[in-house]
Amino acid sequence: MDFKDKVAIVTGAGQGIGFEICRQLAEKGAHVILNDLDDQLAQEAAQQIGFEHCIPITGDASDIALIKKMVDTATKEFGRLDIAIANAGITLFGDFFTYTPEDFYEVMQVNLGGTFFLAQAAAKQMKQQEQGGKLLFMSSVTGHQAHKNLSAYGMTKAALEMLAKNLVIELSEFSINVNAIAPGATATARTLEDPNYEKTWSKITPIGRPANVTDIANTALFLVSEQAQHITGQTIVVDGGWTSVSPSPYK
Repeated sequence: MDFKDKVAIVTGAGQGIGFEICRQLAEKGAHVILNDLDDQLAQEAAQQIGFEHCIPITGDASDIALIKKMVDTATKEFGRLDIAIANAGITLFGDFFTYTPEDFYEVMQVNLGGTFFLAQAAAKQMKQQEQGGKLLFMSSVTGHQAHKNLSAYGMTKAALEMLAKNLVIELSEFSINVNAIAPGATATARTLEDPNYEKTWSKITPIGRPANVTDIANTALFLVSEQAQHITGQTIVVDGGWTSVSPSPYK
């Protein structure tokens, strides 16, 4: 997969899956706008990738002004925008009966609003360029299978997959592909804060281990590459087979 001189925006990319996507894109020749809410993470990630390939932009990925800034930076610095990956998202666990409006609307704003309006702004630029483009949303297996204390989060992830389907109607005539990935349990710096995470998910994942960030990034790069030109409106589940059997990690 060759991304020479392609220009990409990736949100929530200071660490974990988003960072690995940025790293691989830059390694394969792309210019990357790397976003994260944490300025230190964003700066360190861009430095690690190389500032000649990667521009860090700090801020809330659901903020409309920040979304505009990312698109404007891509076009000002590199002349175009080819790929937008809405990776930023938040997980706020909570019992359904006591889940607060504040938590509910925060999850909706970041997971749905941030994705929707990044897709809108990126697609407008791609339409104007008249050379097509790729949009990618980060869903989750919790959009396919019920998961304890994640009713609001799971709802947003299922909605993102429907958004990818619906935008096929809006964007195909402009040669803009739109797809989603639904990762299962993935070993990242955040999830591995739970010392039992890897052991628990290795037991209940048919392949015998949780995903790593490379597993997810490899799928992302395929979907935004020229090799996936005829794939649009789809969600690829990357979960080592967990959704086929779906044992709970809480038993």
